Amino acid sequence: MINPVSSAGRVMAIGVTSNKLSLVDMSVLARWTIQPRLLGVPGVANVSIWGRRERQLQVQVDPEKLRDHRVTLMQIIKTAGNALWASPLSFLEASTPGTGGWVETPNQRLGVRHVLPITTAKDLAKVPIDDAESKRLGDVASVVEDHQPLIGDAIVKDAPALMLVVEKFPWANTQAVTQGVEHALAALRPGLSGLEMDSSLFRPATFLDLAVGNLRKALLTGSVLVLAALLAFLFNWRTALISAVAILMSMTAAATVLYVRGVTVNLLIIAGLLVALAAVIDDAIVDTGNIVRRLRQHRKEGSDEPTARIILDASLEMRRPILYATLIMVLVVVPVLFVEGVSAAFWQPFAASYILALLASMVVALTSRPR
Repeated sequence: MINPVSSAGRVMAIGVTSNKLSLVDMSVLARWTIQPRLLGVPGVANVSIWGRRERQLQVQVDPEKLRDHRVTLMQIIKTAGNALWASPLSFLEASTPGTGGWVETPNQRLGVRHVLPITTAKDLAKVPIDDAESKRLGDVASVVEDHQPLIGDAIVKDAPALMLVVEKFPWANTQAVTQGVEHALAALRPGLSGLEMDSSLFRPATFLDLAVGNLRKALLTGSVLVLAALLAFLFNWRTALISAVAILMSMTAAATVLYVRGVTVNLLIIAGLLVALAAVIDDAIVDTGNIVRRLRQHRKEGSDEPTARIILDASLEMRRPILYATLIMVLVVVPVLFVEGVSAAFWQPFAASYILALLASMVVALTSRPR
């Protein structure tokens, strides 16, 4: 069982470099210190370490030396595996190491931990070979500290390094996870002297910040242009202001419904709202425009009918056309809600936001009118 992740869920790539530590030492810190801390950040599903080099004590045999000392390869395997108390080879005694356990006292429980006496290649080289007449591993082989053979590597600043790839859960917010990871890295830096962690190699949150800033500017510019167009075509600042307020109310209502439903805003949601904006503008100005036209008509004819009654009649006159027009536009995209497969992930959010904007616009047009 693994956490649900995908290639689209990558939120950050962190380059880890150092001028003081070896790649093996960096790998140890990345595995046992950095990776567990980042996995504790809310929303993080997985942290992969690219270019990791596992610290190993390796016994590199020389066939000629083995032949000269009359030692078999199986003797070397058994000696080295059992000497380190842990081995993945099931035929060795070291494949089933005992547990540490604990010791109970009247006040506390004391954990028992096995401390391996062999920690360096020099120590391992001194281990006697089983059934080999007092020969040691260092006599017939080269015992070194190295890492496993690599099938790939990470390159940072044109040199081998480590790269931590952070992936989020599908429902997690990219910006929130990014901020959490950056805060965790900032908290780790004082205790990791000699390590440099660059979180700017791959950072989708930067694009999101830029996109939101551009969208904010575009919405502000568009709002000014819409207001200018209303003033230019309606020739009345009051009518233009009422229409602008109705547009704002419709879009706010649609956005509120999306927020209450827990929908995450993405480009498809925004696209649906923008496509519906034309109909929203039409609903906002058609009712107000009809009221203004009827008021001018009655004043020109010298009618003594109360203004409130004229506004009510003009509003009721547009209710049925607005209702029918909105229902027609909604029915056009309803089949999209029943699409299945990959297409549903793209088109259903678009259709949902489009329909909500139209319905909100219709409700505003049917329930609100200028006084």
